[in-house]
Order: sequence, then structure tokens, then C-alpha cells
Amino acid sequence: MAARRAMDFALGAERNQVGDEALGFLQDEVARIVELYPRISLSEIWEDLANAQEDTFRILEGGRARPSQLRDLHFMATVLTFLMAKGSHDMGESKVALQQARVAAFCAKEAEHTGLMAVVDGLKSLISYWAGRPDDALHYARQGATYAPNQRGTVSVWLPGLEARAAALLGDEGAVRAANQRAESLRELVVPDDLDALGGLLTYPELKQLYYVVESEVLLGHGDAQLAGRAEEAVRGFSDREQSHWAFGDLAGSQCNLALVRLYAEDLDGAAAAIRPVLDLAPGMRNNGIVRSAERVRSALGRNSMSATALAGDLRTEIGMYEPSRPALPR
Repeated sequence: MAARRAMDFALGAERNQVGDEALGFLQDEVARIVELYPRISLSEIWEDLANAQEDTFRILEGGRARPSQLRDLHFMATVLTFLMAKGSHDMGESKVALQQARVAAFCAKEAEHTGLMAVVDGLKSLISYWAGRPDDALHYARQGATYAPNQRGTVSVWLPGLEARAAALLGDEGAVRAANQRAESLRELVVPDDLDALGGLLTYPELKQLYYVVESEVLLGHGDAQLAGRAEEAVRGFSDREQSHWAFGDLAGSQCNLALVRLYAEDLDGAAAAIRPVLDLAPGMRNNGIVRSAERVRSALGRNSMSATALAGDLRTEIGMYEPSRPALPR
């Protein structure tokens, strides 16, 4: 509360222009929120995120910023609105999420930052993917790549990863292979940029790339021993909370993918063990992507040869009751 009061004072202290200290306050807050967002429940960060976005918009609309400050302000507005869009998506509000993403795209263009333009299109692809619109997801991933031909940050790798997942939903195995191979080639050329320096959802580490590759293969119905090994590797990697790339959503998604791979191999006990930590998540941690991932496991349980067993029936029932009334928020 005291820190918030100090920020309010700094932002309002200079009525005719925005001081460097006020801008520094905002930059620190943006960096803090970006780092925390994938690591804690949405309800813990939502108010701070909304306040920071409001502060940034208010300065931009008030005409108090110097021309030399406008690019930084639009950069921060883009990042904050990107996270607001992701938050709306996490709550299952895909239409609102896309509206926020369009505002983020506008701010990115005002900032003249092609990396941000690309990452916002990536978010549009992610929102469409989980909303069950794979054609749109494919379009946005490919559109984002048009902004990123000269990008060397990890956003250049994220976009083909998103493309592969969307193509997998469409059953286009050739497109999946091509996109994943392109992502591997681009990974070798990565030079971390200012978005990677912020981290959080704005960077795409190799472990997350592995998670996406496994998911695209799972969506195609594959589940051999090699893929099982890669799925287990992704779960192990995301199980270390001390790593900077740790994200509870990526861990849960990796666990659901492992459960699916094991179901394809008719290892029902192994699948149950893989998804158990996901089912034990508190309701406030169950965001839209996690709920949809668990539902994929439920659907596979109904198609599996062991679907008539008591364990399969119990798991289907539990997953059927899994979605909270408001995803990503406490009851």
C-alpha cells in the first residue's frame, strides 16, 4: 500500500510533465508484473496490472509526456495490455482478450517496435488456439512472422511453435513438421533482445519449445516411446520452481500432454499419475488453458480401450467437475 501511494504521488507530482522518476516507477512495476504473471494466480496480480495499465494510459492521454518519453510509454502500454489480454484469455473471455490484444497491437505500432508487433500476433494466435479456432490461430502465427524476419529474439521461435500447434489441430502433419523444423533452425540464430530481458511470457525458452513440440505431436495422435520420453523431459524441466522459466501453466500443460501420451500407450495408471497434480490445483490456478488441456485428457479417456474401467470412469467424472465457475479466479 505504501509503495502504491508513493507511485501515485510520483505520477501526479509534476502536473506539466512526466518526470524521469515517475517513468522509472512505471518501468519497475512493469518488470515486476511481467516476472510474476506466469508464476502466481491471476487474482494475486490482476489489480496491480490493471492499475499499471491505467497509469500508463492516463499519462499518454494527458499529454504530459515529452516526445522522448513516448516510445517508452507506448512500449509499457503494449506490454501491460498484452498481459491484460492474456488475463482475459485465462478467464475464458476470448472476445475480450482479442479486443485487448488489438489495443496492444496499436500501442506496439506507436512504439515502432516490430518485436512487440510480432509477440502480440503470437498472443492472438494463442487466444484463438485455445478458443477452438485453429484457422485463426494459424493466420495470426504466420502474420506475426511477417514482422519478425529480422528478429533474433525468441519471439521468432515462438511463432512457428504456435503455427505447429494450430496446424496440429487442423490435422496437417506436413505443416506441423515444417513449422517445428523452422523453429529448430531459428533457435540456433537467437540473440536475446529487450523482450527476452523482461522474461515471463515475453520470452520463449527451449523447454517451452519442447512442450509445444510434444503438444503438436500429441494433437496428431502420436504417442510412441520417444515422444513419451520428451513429454517426461518437459514435465521434469517445468517441475523446478527455482528456474526463471518456471510457469505453473506450462507445467500443467506438460503434465496433461504426458497423460495423453500414456493413454495412447494404454498406460492408464501412468496417465492418472501424470494428471493428478493438475487435478489437485486450487481453483484459482485453473485458468482457461489448463481447463482445456484437462478436457483433452477426459475426451481421450472416453475413447481409450480402457474407458470402461473404474479408474477411467472416476477420472472422467473428476475432470468433468474440474472447471471453476470463473477460470483463473478464486471461487
